[in-house]
Amino acid sequence: MRGRLPVAGSQSSLREANRAKIVEAVKQYGGLTQVELTGATGLSPATVSTIVKELVAAGLVEVRGTVRSGRRAQLVTIAHRLGLVAGVVVGHRHLRVAIADASHEVVAEQALPLPAEHKVDTSLDRVALLVVDLLERIGANLDELLGIGLGVPAPVDVDTGLISVRGIMRGWDDVHVAQVLEKRLSRPVFVDNDANLGAMAESTLGASRHVQDSVYVGVSHGTGAGVVIGGRVHRGFAGLAGEIGHVQVDPAGRVCGCGNRGCLDTVVGGPAFLAPLRDSHGNLTLRDVVRYANEGDLGCRQVVADAGRVVGQVVAGLATALNPQCIVVGGELAETGDVLLEPLREAVLRRTLVNRVAPVEVVPTELGGRAELTGALLLALQSTDVFDRIDEARAGMVEEVG
Repeated sequence: MRGRLPVAGSQSSLREANRAKIVEAVKQYGGLTQVELTGATGLSPATVSTIVKELVAAGLVEVRGTVRSGRRAQLVTIAHRLGLVAGVVVGHRHLRVAIADASHEVVAEQALPLPAEHKVDTSLDRVALLVVDLLERIGANLDELLGIGLGVPAPVDVDTGLISVRGIMRGWDDVHVAQVLEKRLSRPVFVDNDANLGAMAESTLGASRHVQDSVYVGVSHGTGAGVVIGGRVHRGFAGLAGEIGHVQVDPAGRVCGCGNRGCLDTVVGGPAFLAPLRDSHGNLTLRDVVRYANEGDLGCRQVVADAGRVVGQVVAGLATALNPQCIVVGGELAETGDVLLEPLREAVLRRTLVNRVAPVEVVPTELGGRAELTGALLLALQSTDVFDRIDEARAGMVEEVG
């Protein structure tokens, strides 16, 4: 039960409104110093200091020492005791799992490679085992886990947990992914497309956090986009928004797993991306190409740049339709920096209308390879009752004062 709110306009009402501002700011960013809270809330330093002390005494937040710009500061975070969440990203060739608290702080993490076309049962078994193992490492148990956010490289109907398009992840069709993992762990599971999670993370904590409309583009074994409109992820009907990997770029090209011909993923994703290097470099992996490109290998840099141009052409169409303020580029290939980003940016700017008032920015991810995993943790936090617990505890403070 929520506590009674005080009468509007009263002193206690103003105090509660100020508490709410501080708690909401900490919830959004995971942790802020008291100086940063002053800027984020517009409250005076004295008011922030007083309310933080009240929230610490109530067990809602914790304060610990940190360093900002070379100076010591007090970092305010949500109290760890309010619960834990898990974030999981199942990629084409990798699996990453992290455990975090309500302040977004990762307390345990592990990654594993996956075979090509990995089976759903085996992969979800590995997820369950890793989640339990990571909890044991930090001395926690499943009862303390409030929920699990899971990202997959395919469009997802978030209401059912089903992959929306057949053939994109072979063997995963008709599987209620959330239900299967919930049975293994007896905890709530929330599933979304990995690019949507990257978009959520960058718009909340990363490169696009200062704008309302943005696009996150993840370029890896496949290419996808997450769309944020008005500060919220736009998934479209049954989750197909942003599926740029299945935009046709070559009418005479190879048949894609989705059943269409010449999709973007058949040109810059998977084996097609590596094929031009086979004669000159032998059998390389995507990680090999990234490493060699960063070391200056001309062939690998050429292939990455070519991919950037083609992806940029498709992203330009999306940008023309949506008019975002910012396009954030992430994924494994983004680790090559300007080798990918510059041709991608050039293609976008050349093919979109010139906005003289506010031209679209094309920028690298601030969260790097952690964007999708961070988004999975945020999905779990936003979908569980951890923030309700905070609000209820804050309302209880109002009752005590009243």
